[in-house]
Amino acid sequence: MAYINSSLPDNLNPLQFAYQRNRSTADAISLALHSALEHLDSKDTYVRLLFIDYSSAFNTIIPSKLVTKLRDLGLNTSLCNWILDFLTIRPQSVRIGSNTSDTIILNTGAPQKAASSALYSLYTRDCVARFCSNSIYKFADDTTIVGRISNSDESEYRKEIESLVEWCHDNNVNKTKELVIDFRKGGGVHAPVYISGAEVERVESFKFLGVNVTNSLSWSNHVDAMAKKAHQRLYFLRRLKKFGLSPLTLTNFY
Repeated sequence: MAYINSSLPDNLNPLQFAYQRNRSTADAISLALHSALEHLDSKDTYVRLLFIDYSSAFNTIIPSKLVTKLRDLGLNTSLCNWILDFLTIRPQSVRIGSNTSDTIILNTGAPQKAASSALYSLYTRDCVARFCSNSIYKFADDTTIVGRISNSDESEYRKEIESLVEWCHDNNVNKTKELVIDFRKGGGVHAPVYISGAEVERVESFKFLGVNVTNSLSWSNHVDAMAKKAHQRLYFLRRLKKFGLSPLTLTNFY
């Protein structure tokens, strides 16, 4: 994968934060929230965030389409053919104890390992926002649309969703959630969003790449969740300490 990355142009997909040097979930969260807050400083604005949960995203990669995209990026034919060969006609079976299932042949998807999973980022590089009022932030298969709405005009946001659903085609996005941030007086009425005829569930908070984001942009939910997790871990450490474990063992356990 290092060789492939060295052959690709810089800033290939500036809003893809997985498998990128000096990029992390913290960068994705910071930029997405900054984009929302910056927009909310203007008059008569609000933000709609669509958190897309793909079902078996890595298993839906079509190798022939992936290789076509890699060739368009300038990767040499031999490497593209090797990747195509690697991702197709892959035998797979399941073993439980001494029992082994029948073998099936896979011709779609990519194994979820660091190197091959990075191919998913290249596969989705053309999944970008069509309108300047929206941004699509990606961390591997975690995808978030930030729709910056002005004067209650949601047309570009809704067209963006339609475009993304069309791009996804075979991906199941039924677990998708939406969060609306609206600090205007009265809050306004926000018509629901539909994907494939199903209404997207609207939530007051969502765990975005490990951070609890609320529709008030308050940090209290996230701080409470982190404090609860810390108390749980400290409880086990205190219990272990009572058994006389050494400080080194306690540190390793932590």
